[in-house]
Amino acid sequence: MTRERAHRSPPIQERAFHRWLESHLAAGRSGLLPLGDDAAAIRPPRGQVAVLTTDALVEGTHFRAESDPGQVGAAAVGVSLSDLAAKGARPAALLLAVVVPRGTPASWAQALIAGGSRCARAYGAEIVGGDTKPGPVRTIVSSAVGWAAPGRLAPRTAARPGDVLVTTGEVGRGGLAAAHLNDRHWPRARSLRELLDVRPRVREGIRIARWAHAMLDTSDGLGESAWLLSAASHVRVVVEESQLPLARGLARAARTPARRRTLAFFGGDYELLAAVPEPGLERAQEAVASAGGTLTVIGRVERGRGAWLATSRGRRPMPHSGWQPFGPEPVPAF
Repeated sequence: MTRERAHRSPPIQERAFHRWLESHLAAGRSGLLPLGDDAAAIRPPRGQVAVLTTDALVEGTHFRAESDPGQVGAAAVGVSLSDLAAKGARPAALLLAVVVPRGTPASWAQALIAGGSRCARAYGAEIVGGDTKPGPVRTIVSSAVGWAAPGRLAPRTAARPGDVLVTTGEVGRGGLAAAHLNDRHWPRARSLRELLDVRPRVREGIRIARWAHAMLDTSDGLGESAWLLSAASHVRVVVEESQLPLARGLARAARTPARRRTLAFFGGDYELLAAVPEPGLERAQEAVASAGGTLTVIGRVERGRGAWLATSRGRRPMPHSGWQPFGPEPVPAF
């Protein structure tokens, strides 16, 4: 949507926006409670538990003022679905709370919801409610519920010495997107799309959870996730640098090992990092492949403490995330 078209749209009004939602969301025509009631109601499957998560995207921190609202909505849904994926949960429903400054065009919020709804439906879920409020900066809070088998939640606390460390997809997509955003030679519109290109590994997570002892998503980067896994499980996590499935284009953007590590561990990948017992590794890889994904062995879990990167020059402490949302600079930036 162009800025000119957005400015022609009337300013958002809460009741009118709610009426638009009732006519444009599937939850407005189905469900145990109608859209717009005080709460939403969904029926859990027999023998499963509810997995709940919530996230917020804030303008200036997670997206830019000129970002496409449909992509913002899809990303807001995607980050919550990524958390469900890390517990092997099947998404069921989402709530979106939309905070925007007074005078924001109604079309901006409508495009946001449309993008979020498309993302939710792609993974078998629906937006079933939420809230709208005025505020000083655009903020979208997404809350999601999914269903999972209680014995297959793969908590961060359960990695064991001898487990194989695996990751889905690629490492460093988020860092590469951040680098492009700050590259004046890279097309601005493309870099804004890359920044919000969240690909929740829902299908992969459901399959990995059958075999994994522990699993978490890499929204803060693989390095930070390795530290979190080590601390929660009281083990040593060792990542082999030579085995990392680096994002396409990262090698070109990083001409030195130090720069390559900065991009690889920057954050914003939204892949899954899991500790899998070796006897189940092959079956886990086959299951992920059947879902159209990849599962790469990148290291191991040992007795001890800390997260370590094994390089050609020996082990070194795993780099932490380069993205600091409470840092002094608006992010992502270098």
